[in-house]
Amino acid sequence: MTVDVLAIAAHPDDVELTCGGTLIKMAKRGYKTGVLDLTAGEMGTRGTVETRAKEADKAAKLMGLSYRGVLGVPDSDVQASRQHKLRLAEKIRELRPRTVIIPYWEARHPDHYNASTLGYEGCFLAGLKNLPALGEAYRPHKILYSTAFAQHLRPSFVVDITPHYERRDRKSVV
Repeated sequence: MTVDVLAIAAHPDDVELTCGGTLIKMAKRGYKTGVLDLTAGEMGTRGTVETRAKEADKAAKLMGLSYRGVLGVPDSDVQASRQHKLRLAEKIRELRPRTVIIPYWEARHPDHYNASTLGYEGCFLAGLKNLPALGEAYRPHKILYSTAFAQHLRPSFVVDITPHYERRDRKSVV
């Protein structure tokens, strides 16, 4: 499966809070959209992995995603290690997104700012034809940063999700 736009985040529900409205808008316009959660959120204080998975599945349907997956990085261990970068590069090669949305590189939560570095470096490595990883070399055309958790920043552009806000704001109650 391939997607046009892929959002990568540390935990289930991060994308919903940062760029979920953008993904809804893109899906409504006919683009194939996807979310790759780096972790299953197993260290989260609220809820269980099972609850988070159910919420993620419901959110995927609400957002109109073509793909939703979990890379399998241990929660609280998101870092740009060689192992994590290679796994992410393989997923990028598989999904072949034209645009990737990753978290902004400044954040309070270490998994969030490390997800930014891991996402950027995984996208770069995916384009190296001699990389010892599965799949044909592929590098996304554009990387965008989601800044919802970095509220002190002035964004370089804003996506108007007004017509989709009600759908974006629906609660994923299981």
